[in-house]
Amino acid sequence: MRKAIVIGAGFGGLALAIRLQSAGISTTVVEARDRPGGRAYVWEKDGFVFDAGPTVITDPACLQELWSLSGRSMADDITLDPVMPFYRLNWPDGTNFDYSNDEAMLTAEIRKLNPKDVEGYRRFLDYAAGVYEEGYVKLGHVAFLKFGAMLKAAPALAKYQAWRSVYSMVSSFVENEQLRQALSFHTLLVGGNPMTTSAIYALIHKLEKDGGVWFARGGTNKLIAAMVSHFERLGGTLRLGDPVDDIVMLGDRATGVVTKSGWRMEADAVASNADIVHSYRDLMSGSIRGERATRALERKSFSPSLFVVHFGIKGASPSIPHHMILFGPRYQGLLKDIYDNGVLSEDFSLYLHHPTATDPSMAPEGCSTFYALAPVPHLGKLPIDWETYGPIYADRILAEVEKRLIPDLRERIVTQFHYSPVDFQHDLSAHLGSAFSLEPVLTQSAWFRTHNRDDVIKNLYFVGAGTHPGAGIPGVVGSAKATAALMLDDLRN
Repeated sequence: MRKAIVIGAGFGGLALAIRLQSAGISTTVVEARDRPGGRAYVWEKDGFVFDAGPTVITDPACLQELWSLSGRSMADDITLDPVMPFYRLNWPDGTNFDYSNDEAMLTAEIRKLNPKDVEGYRRFLDYAAGVYEEGYVKLGHVAFLKFGAMLKAAPALAKYQAWRSVYSMVSSFVENEQLRQALSFHTLLVGGNPMTTSAIYALIHKLEKDGGVWFARGGTNKLIAAMVSHFERLGGTLRLGDPVDDIVMLGDRATGVVTKSGWRMEADAVASNADIVHSYRDLMSGSIRGERATRALERKSFSPSLFVVHFGIKGASPSIPHHMILFGPRYQGLLKDIYDNGVLSEDFSLYLHHPTATDPSMAPEGCSTFYALAPVPHLGKLPIDWETYGPIYADRILAEVEKRLIPDLRERIVTQFHYSPVDFQHDLSAHLGSAFSLEPVLTQSAWFRTHNRDDVIKNLYFVGAGTHPGAGIPGVVGSAKATAALMLDDLRN
């Protein structure tokens, strides 16, 4: 039986491992941390369950497919609950906008902001449907190994003006500034600046409209646990708490891995779900290929990091929905500070996650679980001492939530902690502490992104946010589909 090793038990690594194991490839996943999940880690403190993220599940069909490969149902292992509204967007002037795929409700919300934009939104939706078909259905699960494949896709990309930004394209359909923000902020959920990320990413709107927004009952890590259960049921092996130290090579072939503990395993193919720079720089150190790829990657632009404050409070918060976006007083200026200027601004926009709105089991009875997330510059742009600034920034974020939503918040806190760019770097070996790997601009997408199979080491593969198609659960699960197709074709020939 052919053997494969997958480095890293994040969504991408587990999705790839399930595909390989379902196809009869004996697959071992080697994970550095004490539990699987990668960015979808989990903490349990004082009876509260805190998801590290991601917490927005879209396109559940791409997950169900992992079970369907072996004739099983995802529902046997995990329950996904619908989230409605998808998000409540809130601005400092008190405006609320409930964003969902309920057409009547959404039309009423748009009319409330600007009646003239109802028709513009319909035209935007037609546009989003077109880019969804071209960018996600046709290209989202297929590897781009040759530039010719990019040229083949070029006419469709040109038709939908892929060189324009999401914000620019949205602005061509609707007039109201708050609605422009409401229809363009999604790129931030995959690490992209709405002002520079390709308009192709407008497909996220169609993805959500068709598939809905969901939450895994018990938390996102319960979905990870379900993937692990399914993988092990198929006969796969998961090795935890033992970081890979080296991808062993012989000539132009990867022959296996060695871990920190000294454990060794040989395999016919090796795939990495680890950070892309870490994979080349650290796991292939000393090799010419690793050094060259690292130099090329370090010249690229990386997505920002995140600062996340997790907190559990006494009392229920029924007026606060599961997901909120608290926009700050600036949009374009704040994005410029994060992506270009490397400034920790006085103001911020926050993503507020309130899982107990959907699943009360995430907190002790009569309590609520939250996290507030702020995009911040990565360590290459803002190399500050987060040990010093973290508690100060956390308090500022809590003060903002207190001012806008929960007047006595800090009096009600039972437990809190924060997660900073340094934690992304330390726990996940994330280059510059980036939360989403390579920035999803057009010149770093598809063929221009790290390829799903290495160009030189022909049995070394990549999966996850750093390769095609990019970050987000549908993105990394899609990368697993693209990479698995390559691996299975190679392993069978």
